[in-house]
Amino acid sequence: MADHKVHDLTPQEVSKGIADGRYLLVDVREPNEVAAEAYPDSAVVPLSTFDPDEIPDPQGKEVVFACRSGKRSVTASLAAQSAGLSYDKHLAGGILAWKAAGLPTKTGG
Repeated sequence: MADHKVHDLTPQEVSKGIADGRYLLVDVREPNEVAAEAYPDSAVVPLSTFDPDEIPDPQGKEVVFACRSGKRSVTASLAAQSAGLSYDKHLAGGILAWKAAGLPTKTGG
């Protein structure tokens, strides 16, 4: 576990990476949170029932975890790494930072 690290990405880096087709955003918030406000383009794998096997095949993209404030996304990344996956990136600051950066969200998951 000590070898596992999670790299912080800014909202701008993540947004550009998604637009460029380099990143797959995985939202680890709960369904009720996602229903209220969601990232425009993400897969949802709730942390409460987190199973790395449920992360969609990134098909060559790098997986970036995201949540509300950046805590649960770190937990998810470490869990994925513990399962042998190389998913070591997350959106620092979560959806709060995403919105603060002026990036779009959608309602209804």
